[in-house]
Amino acid sequence: MKIVAVRAYLQKMALKKPYTIAYNTFTDVSLAFLEIELANGMIGYGSGSPAEEVVGETTELTVANLNTEFVAKFVGRDIRHFHQMIFESNVEFPHLPGTLAAIDIALHDAFGKWMGISIASFYGQKMNALPTSMTIGIKGVDETIEEAKEYAAMGFKVFKVKTGLDVQEDIERIAGLYGHFGKDYTIRVDANQGYDLPALQQFLKATATFPLELIEQPLPVGQEPSLLALSSAERKTLTADEALKDAQAALQLAAGDQAFGIYNIKLMKCGGLVGAKEIATIAQNANIDLFWGCNDESIISITAALHMAYACPNTKYIDLDGSFDLMEDLVTGGFEVQEGCLVINNAPGFGFTKILK
Repeated sequence: MKIVAVRAYLQKMALKKPYTIAYNTFTDVSLAFLEIELANGMIGYGSGSPAEEVVGETTELTVANLNTEFVAKFVGRDIRHFHQMIFESNVEFPHLPGTLAAIDIALHDAFGKWMGISIASFYGQKMNALPTSMTIGIKGVDETIEEAKEYAAMGFKVFKVKTGLDVQEDIERIAGLYGHFGKDYTIRVDANQGYDLPALQQFLKATATFPLELIEQPLPVGQEPSLLALSSAERKTLTADEALKDAQAALQLAAGDQAFGIYNIKLMKCGGLVGAKEIATIAQNANIDLFWGCNDESIISITAALHMAYACPNTKYIDLDGSFDLMEDLVTGGFEVQEGCLVINNAPGFGFTKILK
C-alpha cells in the first residue's frame, strides 16, 4: 500500500493548570503532529513533544524537520517498508528524538491500520493494563495533599511527586501524603536531577520507613558513579531518566555495578517505538525493570508508548498521564482509564480517532 501524502504542523495547547518541576514552570505546550495518508484513505498519526532542556530539540525544530524534502519523499513508498523508513530517518535526523518519534509513531499507526492489527499485538502483547501514576508538581504540603485528593477521587491510587528544590520540604510532603492516605496508595518520587548525594542520602534516611516505590533521576546527569555509594537495595529503586536517552546509554548504565535498577523510557527521549524496544531489550537482559514515562503529550504518543510498554515483559511501571494535562487534543480514544489503570482498545494501529472540527 503506497503512501500518497504527508502533512506536518505545530499546535499550541493550553494546560489545564500550570505545574512546576525542579527547573521550570509550564502553562502550555507546543506539539508537533504528522499525518501519513495511504492510497486507501487510511491515515497514520504521529506526534512529537521533546523536552528541549533534556534532548536539545524544540517542537518548532521538530515541525521544520517534518516539513523537509526527506519526509516529503515518503510519498510513493510502500507502508510495508516502514521499518526501513524509520532506519533511514534515524540516519537523517540523528539525536533529534522528537522528530524521530513523530515519524516512527505515524508510520506504525498507518501500518497497523493497513494490516488491521494493533501495534501491541504486532509486537506481541504481554499484559493488558497497569495503574498509571498521576504527577504532582512542586508545591506546598497542603497543596500537594489537595491535588492528591483530586486524583484519588478520580480513582487513581498512584501518585508521582516532583521534588528537588528543598529536600526538607520534600520530606515533609512525603510524610504528609502517607499521613493522609496511609499505605493503601503508592507514592513515587521524581527529583529531576535536583539533589546532590548528601541531600539524596538525607531524603532516603528520612523516608526509609515509608514504602516509596521508586525515585527518578535524583542526581544530575553525569553523576551516576556517585550513586554507587548507596546500598544495592537503595539503588534498586532508583530510576534512570534524563541519563537514559538511547540504547547506547542503556548499555553503559547496565554494565558493571548498576547505579539504577529501573529504566524510564520516554518515546520523546529515544525517538519512538523502535528506539524504545532497543532499550527494553537491553534492560530485560540486564535484569532491569521498565518504567514508561512521558512529557505533556497528545493521546497519540501516550497510546503509542502504552502499546510498546505492554509488549515488553519487563515493564513494571507506567507514568503515562501527559495527555490528561491538555485542555484539548487532536484525537480521542486509544485507551480507557479503568480504576486507575490504562487499558488499550486493541483497534488497528493505535486505535485512536481524529477529532473533526
